[in-house]
Amino acid sequence: MTNNENQPSKAEVQSTKLNKLSVPGETDTEFSAEEAAEVFEQSEQAQQQEDEL
Repeated sequence: MTNNENQPSKAEVQSTKLNKLSVPGETDTEFSAEEAAEVFEQSEQAQQQEDEL
């Protein structure tokens, strides 16, 4: 005879924060040169649009 009332369900266990798989790159603080160039280009374009106004 088992007492299942005191045990969490499978869904409850799988949805707990400590039991979730981490997302690759989620805590990455490094970025590539390509990403930096893209951000720089976007910033430069935004500045040009602002200057035109």
